[in-house]
Amino acid sequence: MSGELHEVKLYFAYTSPFTYLAMQPAYDLEQSHRVRVRFIPYGVNIRKVYGPLDRADADRRKVRYLYIDARRIAKERGLIIYPPKKIFSARLAFYGGLFAERHGQFRNYSDRVFERFWKQELDVESRGAISAIMTEVGLDEADFLNYADRTARTDLDACFAEADADKVFGVPTFIVDGEPFWGEDRVTWVIRKLDQMGLRR
Repeated sequence: MSGELHEVKLYFAYTSPFTYLAMQPAYDLEQSHRVRVRFIPYGVNIRKVYGPLDRADADRRKVRYLYIDARRIAKERGLIIYPPKKIFSARLAFYGGLFAERHGQFRNYSDRVFERFWKQELDVESRGAISAIMTEVGLDEADFLNYADRTARTDLDACFAEADADKVFGVPTFIVDGEPFWGEDRVTWVIRKLDQMGLRR
């Protein structure tokens, strides 16, 4: 039997509560199965999908309900999710994730970003805040900022292009052997698929 790990893709966003809930189950897949999870940033245009949510007259019932569900699940897992007070761009945080991945610190970086953002303790649009996390995980702040200003946009665009090729429309989305599974609650199906492929450790 080959010792090569099968790649599972997970398209994610730091500003998605259901992505936050999918992260630990995704990490667990690498322990239960002979897989490597590749985390790929993907941005969803919230205003396009749900309308102008920062307008007082916007219909926000669906979004409010989704946060209720997310907080229910989070409570069961000992996590905290406070709905953000505005729509944030995750672009800078994505740059941080790509940089951290290059240096073997993706999980250390991402765990901090998710936890603090959903506790309303982190502004993901702040260069200073993201740079501080880089320092915490042992990476060079100046190197990160140089990356963010020079080549990060190209790398992120490549991630979005890959998402388009995979026909991704939302996060979190797992791709297993070309088959998409959208949503934190689809992890059980991901596991069944991996089992069918004979990848259980």
